[in-house]
Amino acid sequence: MIHLPVQIMHNFMVQVFSRIGVPEDEARICADVLISSDLRGIESHGIGRLKMYYDRIKLGIQNPETKIDVIRDKYATAVWDGNHGMGHVIAHKAMQTAIEKAKLYGLGSVAVRNSTHYGICGYYADMATQENMIGLTFTNARPSICPTNGVQPLLGTNPICFGAPTNLPYPFIYDAATSISQRGKVEQYAREERDTPPYWAINLQGEPQTDTKKLLNDLIDQTACMLPLGGTEEVTGSHKGYGLSTMVEILSAALQNGSYLNGLWGRDATGKDAPYCLGHFFMAINIDFFTELDDFKSIVTDICLQLQNSTKLPGRERIWVAGEKEYEKELEVRANGIPILDTLAKNICAIQKELGVNIIDI
Repeated sequence: MIHLPVQIMHNFMVQVFSRIGVPEDEARICADVLISSDLRGIESHGIGRLKMYYDRIKLGIQNPETKIDVIRDKYATAVWDGNHGMGHVIAHKAMQTAIEKAKLYGLGSVAVRNSTHYGICGYYADMATQENMIGLTFTNARPSICPTNGVQPLLGTNPICFGAPTNLPYPFIYDAATSISQRGKVEQYAREERDTPPYWAINLQGEPQTDTKKLLNDLIDQTACMLPLGGTEEVTGSHKGYGLSTMVEILSAALQNGSYLNGLWGRDATGKDAPYCLGHFFMAINIDFFTELDDFKSIVTDICLQLQNSTKLPGRERIWVAGEKEYEKELEVRANGIPILDTLAKNICAIQKELGVNIIDI
């Protein structure tokens, strides 16, 4: 495995997005979101996803130019139609709008329909924490998760993200799928040529599906499904993960009159590739409208510190809070560069050859 400097990778992605029709200022937003994922050690949503966006734009199911229609805009709320543009751009503008509304009204929310994959949720929650606000974001996704006691993939991995400012060197940011693992992690395992753990996914007979490449194909064909948090049984909390995923589906579809469940499959009635029609929900909460900012940050910091310093399980050296590992990983990646697997290097070379650019020498 090789490591490449962060700035070179960022410049490369800006060039690629620009060459395929994304306006340069918006290409920088897309690259920022992807590089943020790699910096935080979330390789499943970083540059490894670049080819997915590249291919979808070439297929014509995602628009490189983002044109947003404002469906409703009333005081602290808004509803947008993203017209299948760049999800990163739509999400960035939506959270920025939510923040501006929160400055006026204490709360700001934007619901979006007809968007596309927008990368890691944590990027947008962090936009709010940088403004000393609480940030929340949710998104639905193409079907891959079965309901408890079922085997049909209907729900997406449907992440929940919550961010809050602290007095620590990093904000508290919880960003996680409502399934045992996100689909992007399975794609990362495919790039690493690793098997999927036996408790992540099942076939239609309820048997573990561990062949990673086959699983990805079976998810598209809807002959396998990934599992909600808690697995297959209520005794281990399956109904909780299933319920949370459904909550995200509602927030990402019903408020904006958008698509949901199999409406996000990415195929039309004839089975041809089609836009994914994803929905998102963003909220910013202005802490100053509730309490003194210093008091809020002091309490959140104390909560984190008490958790970190609490009694450890025998054999465990450390207790983390959400956002801490990502902060430490960013320091490491900025120092050592972004790790590039052989399979990813091949994708980068193929894209450079097709676009006639030579930014990265691999």
